[in-house]
Amino acid sequence: MNRSVLAFDFGASSGRAMLGSFDGEKVSVKEIHRFSNDPEMINGLYYWDIVRLFHEIKTGLLKAKEYGGYESIGIDTWGVDFGLLDSKGRLVGNVYHYRDARNEIAAQDFLAHIMPMEELYRRTGIQYAPFNTVFQLHALKTQQPYLLENAEHLLFLPDLFDYFLTGKIHTDYSEASTSGLLDVRAKDWDWDLIDKLGVPRRIFSKISPSGEVVGALEQDLCDELMIDPVKVISVASHDTASAVAAVPSTERDTVYISCGTWSLFGTELDEPNTSDEARESNLTNEGGCQGKIRFLKNIMGTWLIQQSRRYWNRQGHNLSYDDLEQMANACTPFQSVVDVDDSVFLAPGDIPVRIQEYCRKTNQPVPQSIGEIMQCIYCSIALRYRYTFDSLKKITGKEYTAIHMVGGGIQDKTLCRLAANTCGVKVIAGPIEATVIGNVMVQLIAGGAVKDLDEARRIVKASFDCKTYLPEEDLTAYKLAYLQYRKLIGA
Repeated sequence: MNRSVLAFDFGASSGRAMLGSFDGEKVSVKEIHRFSNDPEMINGLYYWDIVRLFHEIKTGLLKAKEYGGYESIGIDTWGVDFGLLDSKGRLVGNVYHYRDARNEIAAQDFLAHIMPMEELYRRTGIQYAPFNTVFQLHALKTQQPYLLENAEHLLFLPDLFDYFLTGKIHTDYSEASTSGLLDVRAKDWDWDLIDKLGVPRRIFSKISPSGEVVGALEQDLCDELMIDPVKVISVASHDTASAVAAVPSTERDTVYISCGTWSLFGTELDEPNTSDEARESNLTNEGGCQGKIRFLKNIMGTWLIQQSRRYWNRQGHNLSYDDLEQMANACTPFQSVVDVDDSVFLAPGDIPVRIQEYCRKTNQPVPQSIGEIMQCIYCSIALRYRYTFDSLKKITGKEYTAIHMVGGGIQDKTLCRLAANTCGVKVIAGPIEATVIGNVMVQLIAGGAVKDLDEARRIVKASFDCKTYLPEEDLTAYKLAYLQYRKLIGA
């Protein structure tokens, strides 16, 4: 048995098209098209270039044709962001980026005048983040109400791309679950919340479980590209949901970090946890494959590294990620640390300058060199991992003996090593392409080639090598650093 499917994976800074192949025992993936994802700041507003990204999908479809074809297509992206369509299916305005500055003001206004965070969390189970869809919609309602008045449909980005391909309207559960608009237990829209928000009900379509067939490629598109009208599968279209589907663990209680621009640190639950303790720890309940709950924390991950590199390279340094890692390792760890989830680090730009200012304000040594700033970033991410790990253990009442790290961030050996040492457990790193692999596996489940999620994970485990990082014998320095970190964040 040889099955081939096509997966598109969109990240915050790049995207790729990859062919997944399954021979009945093992799965493999092959990159056929990679492209940058370059949002644009226009008149102080931050947008995704959605039209150009769809062009990249078309390019991927053409390149896949050269490899002999595929039986289905699946698309995953980040969460919360959306496009609006009018009654004729045309885009209403540009698609805003979740890092747009207007969201912070809108979030605070919503919580002050419409619904407090305690009630919002009890209903939706979603952690506070100023870019959650519920707050983005409040920003539109208060600043650009005419966009909502002209809208007939709201589609999250993977659903929007599916619509561009098939002409079919649908909403994937895993993606919708990130919005802060779902009843976390009913797994459907919270209509009372939507009414309080003042957004028309008509724009929300029926929610479908991950793994359903959306439809076939539209004939006009097939004629344009001279390709066959293959089916499009609504995979676990939130990228973290796809990544978690590929965590190569057969144990019931597993902790994972999906490591990329964001680090998503969590575990799977059968039922949501909306306790006060979970809310105070800012843990979120998002949808996964086969109705599972992804109980996790969104941590500002390699975003700080990506933005710092961009800042330095604009100054003419021409640094690679390997260069930055080596420069960091030449410096003493834990001289200064920051709370990586502080809102000051959310917007793009001069991250190194903001790190220095944060250290100055908190009376810490101010890192000066590139290596010192990078060491500060590494240590700060790892300490946030430890804090989240402790929160998960306390709230779930469970002990975890290992952390599975997946995603592109695991290519950074320093981050994996620090995660093992700060958390005090072994880290199993791999596979790198977890998001794409999860996308592929859901397509194979939908196509009948793989039975279910448990079998999919066994196949992933048999198909890809993982690297294990064991904590050092003497962790005294890490324990002392963690105590100082807790004081810094007021824990």
